[in-house]
Amino acid sequence: MTSATSVHEHSRPAAPASRARRVRPGGPRRWSPSPRRTPYALIAPAVLLFVGVFLVPLGYTVYLSLQKTQVSGLGLGLGSRKQVAAGFSNYTTVFHDGELWDSILRALLYGCILIPIMLGLAVIFALILDAQRVRFQRLGRMAIFLPYAVPTLIGSMIWGMMYLPAFSPINWALHAVFGIQGINFFGQRIVFLSVANIGVWGGTGFNMMVLYTSLRSLPQEAYEAARIDGANERQIALRIKLPMIRPAVIMTAIFSTIATLQVFNEPYAMHQISYGGVSTTWTPLMTIYKDTYTANNIYLGSAESIVIAVLMFALSVTVLRLTNRQIFGGEAR
Repeated sequence: MTSATSVHEHSRPAAPASRARRVRPGGPRRWSPSPRRTPYALIAPAVLLFVGVFLVPLGYTVYLSLQKTQVSGLGLGLGSRKQVAAGFSNYTTVFHDGELWDSILRALLYGCILIPIMLGLAVIFALILDAQRVRFQRLGRMAIFLPYAVPTLIGSMIWGMMYLPAFSPINWALHAVFGIQGINFFGQRIVFLSVANIGVWGGTGFNMMVLYTSLRSLPQEAYEAARIDGANERQIALRIKLPMIRPAVIMTAIFSTIATLQVFNEPYAMHQISYGGVSTTWTPLMTIYKDTYTANNIYLGSAESIVIAVLMFALSVTVLRLTNRQIFGGEAR
């Protein structure tokens, strides 16, 4: 009886595998994002940061630019001033503001002086430091880059003191060497050179490091082949290195062009010590600062900010379209 029962039990078919309890290794199942959702999860922090830091302030600025202050009575007491919708009246004021457009022209003239000199020096220094045999290369890089590490406001104050007629070592050196009498560095025309000199002093080192880094990434085989063919260092620099770093030169020129409309610290420091040589509306940002904080008209300042931002965006897009082929190797669209 026992043996028959055992045979019957052994002959019974096994339970289907689907009914068997499956034990997953590692404990209970954890949630894992779908492969389709993973890219969105990765870029979500950057998108949120972009919205919070850029789009929200931009939208609020646009909102303020469409408002104005309405004054009732003598403007005294609570409730006498309130914010009301102004439509596009602030923008109409901006487009008829001669001081703002004069400041834009001054900024463009300042850029025409600054950018060629600064980028020219940056290219020369980068090529010199990348040469095959250069002494004190590390010291040279540090010395050229060091002015960029100095805050622009401090550097502007230092140069401003050197421009003062009573203390200027520049005037003393010009008089001692060339017999030139004291120069007014805050004159109506020469002040452009004075301010541009500060920009050259502070910005050459940064652009030099960008170009020098681009040079160090170039293949060394091209240099060796040129030396085998009898080319000297000057020919290698002008005919091989310079054409190959053209995209980097164009990009630094674009960034420098955009920065000219954003210049503030240098002329603002000059205004503090020039006794009227540099006006409070010398650059677009100084004009916005004056109208927003000095004149206490935040709505007009917001409209001016939007106009300047649109101009800089249009300038950037135009320059990128014109230089698209040189930078990215594509056709302008």
